[in-house]
Amino acid sequence: MSFSQSRICKGCWEQMRLPVPLRGPASIPFRAFGIRPSRMNPNTCTICELMFTRVMKARKITVDVSVLFADLRGYTTLSQSLSADTVSALLDDFYDECATAIWEFDGLLNKTVGDAVMAIFNFPIPHQNHAERAVLAAKEIQRRCQLRRELHLAEGIGLDGSELAVGIGIDSGEASFGEFGRSHRDLTAVGTVVNTAARAQSAAEAGRILVTRAVCERAQSQTAESEARAYHLKGFEQPIELYEI
Repeated sequence: MSFSQSRICKGCWEQMRLPVPLRGPASIPFRAFGIRPSRMNPNTCTICELMFTRVMKARKITVDVSVLFADLRGYTTLSQSLSADTVSALLDDFYDECATAIWEFDGLLNKTVGDAVMAIFNFPIPHQNHAERAVLAAKEIQRRCQLRRELHLAEGIGLDGSELAVGIGIDSGEASFGEFGRSHRDLTAVGTVVNTAARAQSAAEAGRILVTRAVCERAQSQTAESEARAYHLKGFEQPIELYEI
């Protein structure tokens, strides 16, 4: 499956049945009013990013989503042993591969924080199988980063083969999505589902994907052979069952 650019905003069409042009001559008048492809997903626009504030008249909404966190392992160590340009190029590669994989499955690349990314599935482009899409995106991230790693090794730029190894965590459930903060407003999702996905990512070994029971039950076609293991995650009093993919 390859990422293809839509001519109209998928979010506006699915949420409001509005055919907002993103590309081509028809999009030019819209750009004059600041309506353009979103940086979080180029198949959505700056309208549906804030659709809930303009249509629902609310700063936040509760949505059922799948949240994915992916972290580039060994980045700090690399920054001490390689040139700044090489390290920057590795991070750019990681961001690019994650973005392409997430967008292939209609996810929103919500945040890039240092050497990690956060993605949201099921808003603003809704899909009933959003948990499955998140898992497929995670597998695609691993596949793409493995290919990048092999390419860098072939180029002989001083890497030992472990670079661009990624740990990924995913959870599904209700989250509050909207603008948070006063002096600095941040468009993102918050809630237990976000915290759990982040902690699952921290527990995932390099090259591995850990998902919660909620994801496993919703995405059985992708997780059928996974086995549960109890993990003691930071911030959680009780062990959390996670499934390795």
